[in-house]
Amino acid sequence: MSAEDLENYETDMELQLYREYRDVVGLFSYVVETERRFYLANHVDLQARSADGEVYFDLTLQDAWVWDVYRSARFVKNVRVITFKDVNVEELVKSDDLTIPKDGSLGN
Repeated sequence: MSAEDLENYETDMELQLYREYRDVVGLFSYVVETERRFYLANHVDLQARSADGEVYFDLTLQDAWVWDVYRSARFVKNVRVITFKDVNVEELVKSDDLTIPKDGSLGN
């Protein structure tokens, strides 16, 4: 397999992963980013903890989807992450919560 073949394969895998993400994102309530992974989840519990003067994060996710091109099963029931790095948690806006007027006006 040539370097170009490998690069094309990886590009195709990333595109498939993006399409899967686009198809499933509406099923989840939160987007979670850690230094190693990107998750979608329906329940997030983030606890800041301290040990020996160091602060770390204990993150528990339930009903999650993992952005990982090399993972065959991306849907997981429970995930636990312990990290000393930043964790970003965002609540997703449900599409039916946001409506755009049919006439295109912004209420002016």
